[in-house]
Amino acid sequence: MRAETARSTVDGNAAAGLLADVFGVDVTVLVGVCGGCSAAAPLAETTVELDETAAIVRCRSCTHTLLTVLRTPSGIRLVIGTLRVLERR
Repeated sequence: MRAETARSTVDGNAAAGLLADVFGVDVTVLVGVCGGCSAAAPLAETTVELDETAAIVRCRSCTHTLLTVLRTPSGIRLVIGTLRVLERR
């Protein structure tokens, strides 16, 4: 998915369901640290580009892609981008 084809741009809460499918819990309260700019924030505060097959989770500070969650015919696929740390605080 490219930014210009995203159906919507929303906050990180929109990716909660997809991420729960991967991790088995709600991860939007976990704090992610961007490898691009070192900003730290809960995943709920990220920017998400969303369509029917993918959620691109971007750093709100620098817009680097932290991670991408894809729905594929064989299941859910998580692609890590510039996410350096994911932690519970």
